[in-house]
Amino acid sequence: MGPLSFSATKTTLVQWLNDALHALAPEVQPLIVLERPKQLSHGDFSCNIALQLAKPLRAKPRDIAQQLIDKLSPCSLVERTEIAGAGFINVFLTRACKQNIVQEILTAKEWFGHSTLTHPEKIQVEFVSANPTGPLHVGHGRGAAYGASLANLLSAIGHSVYREYYVNDAGRQMDILAVSTWLRYLEIHDQHIPFPPNAYQGEYVRVMATQLKNTYGLSLLRDAAVVLAQLPVLPAADQDSAEAKGAREVYLDALIAKAKSLLGPDYLHVHQSVLSEQLNDCRDDLTEFGVHFDVWFSERSLFDSGQVAAAVSLLNQNGYLYTQAGALWFKSTAFGDEKDRVVQRENGQFTYFASDIAYHLKKMQLGFDRIIDVWGADHHGYIARVKGALQALNADPNKLTISLVQFAVLYRNGEKVSMSTRSGQFVTLRELRQEVGNDAARFFYILRKSDQHLDFDLDLAKSRTNENPVYYIQYAHARVCSVFEASPLDPATLLQAPLNRLDSETELELLQKLTEFPEVINNAARELSPHLLAFYLKDLAALFHSYYNATRFLVEDQPLRLARLSLAAALRQVLVNGLRLLGVSAPEKM
Repeated sequence: MGPLSFSATKTTLVQWLNDALHALAPEVQPLIVLERPKQLSHGDFSCNIALQLAKPLRAKPRDIAQQLIDKLSPCSLVERTEIAGAGFINVFLTRACKQNIVQEILTAKEWFGHSTLTHPEKIQVEFVSANPTGPLHVGHGRGAAYGASLANLLSAIGHSVYREYYVNDAGRQMDILAVSTWLRYLEIHDQHIPFPPNAYQGEYVRVMATQLKNTYGLSLLRDAAVVLAQLPVLPAADQDSAEAKGAREVYLDALIAKAKSLLGPDYLHVHQSVLSEQLNDCRDDLTEFGVHFDVWFSERSLFDSGQVAAAVSLLNQNGYLYTQAGALWFKSTAFGDEKDRVVQRENGQFTYFASDIAYHLKKMQLGFDRIIDVWGADHHGYIARVKGALQALNADPNKLTISLVQFAVLYRNGEKVSMSTRSGQFVTLRELRQEVGNDAARFFYILRKSDQHLDFDLDLAKSRTNENPVYYIQYAHARVCSVFEASPLDPATLLQAPLNRLDSETELELLQKLTEFPEVINNAARELSPHLLAFYLKDLAALFHSYYNATRFLVEDQPLRLARLSLAAALRQVLVNGLRLLGVSAPEKM
């Protein structure tokens, strides 16, 4: 029988402690959990079971810990146990147990760190889902990097994961983009309409206007005087009062109505043209960023199929709607929301919230065990009303998890870069990737917990220094590759290495760090926290750089040489596996 895998080792240790617990106190059976101590001097695992037993056994935790240790049977995996602090039991594994991780890694290769589940779940992760009203900007990039990494991690621990992008191709924002483009088209033909400051201003709108001209010629042209007839007054740009802002919205809505009236069926051509252009650009951008989706789901399809109307009708049947001022309201305060919400306006049009209800109901009906939505942190207040609507529709709201992502704040030369999609003053994701590269972008985006503020330092991301974490990790991988370039070896030879020669303090610390990799992946996936893997890779790279700087690999002592090379190869594999889950490459030369 070969050595146990390290995950099996942990399972064996839990059973070993359980046997001692049963011998000591068969009437109590709390869950035994082994955790990693923060300091190597505290062992490979630590257990707080004695503290849990203090109350039911009416004894001091340290006394219980000693009694448990006395009941432990001999175990070939364990060198010794110690009692620490208030009564923690620290477990120190034998060197041979830790050394075996090298062979486990080299045998599993790209699958090391992956696991299987007895009961895997069917999980949908919906992320990015930005309105297709302009190029993706750096704020969207964080949601893309987070969602893609999270989906990879969930797949790695054995779940069936489906990645979805919800396309907001219905509603007012798309109408604003269509009209913004049409106004620029009219400008090209010397028909000038006052351009609302709350319309889309970016250069990409002018580009789409030129495309309309090239595709449709003069067929979309309307006289400016006809367009302006009976339009409300547009307040001057320097007016910043609430009344002025409201008047601008009224003006914009009147323009949308006028465009639909004057263009007739041709308005759909404008709408579809700008939608296709922006959606294709979004797909291409995300693909280049290494972010892929199984499904691009159309919001409009919910309206066309009658699913929005059906969901609202069901809410009404279940007694959760009421009419006020001609509009239909959902009783969302009954589910913890701060106020009730409109689902259908007095003019008969359904709200964004209504389509969101139908969308989430559809997701529930598709049979997912768990649904994870990745939203911007500014949507925090939306959680209660969406979950409340699901409960009102007799769906299980506990199947829905909302993971909030703070937008990244971009800094260049120490100064904050301002962004506004409407005004066109923003840095696109594509521009960011071209400036710092995909790898730095993907890694920097997940360097913090998703719901925490993130300052994205462009200068640091571009630097080739140890202060740049992605460079630091990739450089560790490249260093290992340089060692093997100087001394090529058959991988089969590495599997025959005398691992007992890996006995220095630094080597044992590296070995312990390698054993943690599967647990890090599990924790990162279960806690929906890819940053845990990023932190781990930084720590692993730091350990290796210290080892590399202080150690000769190509020594004359052939067994020692082979052992050190096998350790380096195992570390290289873990770096590759971890970076791949985060969508980052592992270059062989830097």
